[in-house]
Amino acid sequence: MRKYGAEFFGTFWLVLGGCGSAVLAAAFPEVGIGLLGVSLAFGLTVLTMAFAIGHISGCHLNPAVSVGLCVGGRFPAKELGPYIVAQVLGAIAAGGVLFVIASGQEGFSAAASGFASNGFGEHSPGGYSMPAAVVCEVVMTAMFLIVILGATDARAPAGFAPIAIGLCLTLIHLISIPVTNTSVNPARSTGVAVFQGGWALGQLWLFWIAPIVGAAIGALVYKVIGGAKE
Repeated sequence: MRKYGAEFFGTFWLVLGGCGSAVLAAAFPEVGIGLLGVSLAFGLTVLTMAFAIGHISGCHLNPAVSVGLCVGGRFPAKELGPYIVAQVLGAIAAGGVLFVIASGQEGFSAAASGFASNGFGEHSPGGYSMPAAVVCEVVMTAMFLIVILGATDARAPAGFAPIAIGLCLTLIHLISIPVTNTSVNPARSTGVAVFQGGWALGQLWLFWIAPIVGAAIGALVYKVIGGAKE
């Protein structure tokens, strides 16, 4: 239960920190955080939580990461269900807290603002199509898993994995925010979509399927290129 609690609060922090920076700070040009600030916020949530709870639960914070680690032989399949439930509940709890805070501003509407939800087509920040969104999410999540598996490999330099993983997530956001608002994490997508309540829920299927497929691909790629030496 300690592991599941750690995943709950870790995912809570990821959604509150990352999506919170987009909803509360990036919406105001005078704050000046923009795309770079939001990207860094997501990376920092993972970096800080990796140091805080990595030794407790492994700090997955993401159903796709849990699936990828399972495919890569680093995580037992029997724990997938509880981990994913804890992650999704943590994300929804964070979405609720963020909704309460954002609603303190007169005229705020989660439905109208998008509430940092992921989308494609007319709901893509840059107007990118569904095929472009699928390719982006699959490739970005696959690369994320390769970095995670490589940085946490027993042969990698010890103690630096959180930095590599956090910076990788930052880079992923810098690339893909214009395409899908960056998911690579089904829990993160769900946590805000339930409060946006409209198109975000209708498009949520893509942000479950594509990241999980990408994570599995990334894990298989790392098995090939990172197989233990004799």
